[in-house]
Amino acid sequence: METTTLLDLPLEEAVAGIRARTFSALDYCEAFIAQSERHESLNAFVSWDWDQLRIAARRVDDGRNSGPLAGIPLAIKDNINTVGLPTTAGTGALANFRPVTDATTAERLFVGGALLGAKANMHELAFGITTNNGVTGASTNPYDVSRIPGGSSGGVAVAVAARMMPAGIGTDTGASVRLPAALCGLVGFRPSVGRYSGEGIVPISHTRDIAGPMTRSVADAILIDAVLTESKDGIEPVSLKELRIGLPNAYFFEDLDPEIAAIAAQFIEALERQGVTFVRADIENLEALNAVVGFPIALYEFMQDIPAFLKAHDIALTMDDLLRGIGSADVKGIVASQMGSDAMPAEAYAKALNEDRPRLQAAYADYFRTHAVDAVLFPTAPLAASPIGDDETVELNGRRVPTFPTFIRNTDPASNAGIPGISLPAGLTRGGLPVGMELDGPAGSDRRLLAIARAVEEAAGFTSAPKIAGLSTQ
Repeated sequence: METTTLLDLPLEEAVAGIRARTFSALDYCEAFIAQSERHESLNAFVSWDWDQLRIAARRVDDGRNSGPLAGIPLAIKDNINTVGLPTTAGTGALANFRPVTDATTAERLFVGGALLGAKANMHELAFGITTNNGVTGASTNPYDVSRIPGGSSGGVAVAVAARMMPAGIGTDTGASVRLPAALCGLVGFRPSVGRYSGEGIVPISHTRDIAGPMTRSVADAILIDAVLTESKDGIEPVSLKELRIGLPNAYFFEDLDPEIAAIAAQFIEALERQGVTFVRADIENLEALNAVVGFPIALYEFMQDIPAFLKAHDIALTMDDLLRGIGSADVKGIVASQMGSDAMPAEAYAKALNEDRPRLQAAYADYFRTHAVDAVLFPTAPLAASPIGDDETVELNGRRVPTFPTFIRNTDPASNAGIPGISLPAGLTRGGLPVGMELDGPAGSDRRLLAIARAVEEAAGFTSAPKIAGLSTQ
């Protein structure tokens, strides 16, 4: 089978082909190794061991490894512990950390037959959305190498979009799976908080962090979710004509780049033509509720969770050591602020966690119940990928606006509420940059949301690939 064909196979077809010996797991992995070497300049990966990957692939071919992902190499974000490769979280002080156990999320994937393909670049310590890392260098968007891939799981997005790996696992605190998926033309699934274990993942916030798959299709995300949850149940098909989807125009559709707005409108119109009922109603007081939740929880828990992680893994580093190893100015500023007089007070954290977050969660629950909607739909980000180097501000509608809060504006509320969300490719700008649309569902509705996403993906009918190495935009 031709290399380009192997690179584009859906995961289930790849596993079936390996099992049927249509091609070997080694041949399959060799195709991705060659693609990774061909596009090493994209800086998707920070560590890899191709010889070990080849040995693992031969074990699959010899029948010593089976499972629903048998033979599939994955890009794994560099804050997820793996025995086979270092886990540095993209920061200097952890450069030599070699875990002695896999993170539970990684272990579940490996037990399911997946192989450790490579560790992916990320925004340092996962504290940003550009993946312009002062320690490991910037990852570049394969649709336009002068642009960011998003973050913090930017390296995973680059690898999957450029067909350097067939799928990957990132982590998402406020945007970090869904945003890079949107900016790189992929599916990015953030499950309900607690659906996957956070054990063995370098943390920001145990309340907000969650791992999530980044794939080229919803079907691939469904397969990875089933492996991670050890689920044997299938996904029930969803009829578009029975779907009720909320369109909360206030907040989510405000101040969009005109091209994002146009693609979103076309996406919605395509679904309406196929029978989806849209309910145009806003989530009451969303902006104010969300504003008081995110940073108090993330910043306070970071200062508790990171020392606990270091201690649990016998890493002899202090927070001062960690700070000295940070090479990205934006991240150093955040961490330094929490080690001085500007640190988040315990009282503010307690209020955000115990009072404000429950109010935000209640607002979402009331919305889904009152309007009888299965999900809400909105643009994943208000703009497409920005130029590398626009770390502090970015241009939107003729103004310079803060980069971080602008890019995470639409993804952040669901993160703070702990509900599931999935970003789907929706189109390309005139400059060829991907645009994503996000579906969020009620808490715990993960499999239902995946089923809805699969139906919406099919109805929208949009797929894309970057114009590199024989891959063409469709």
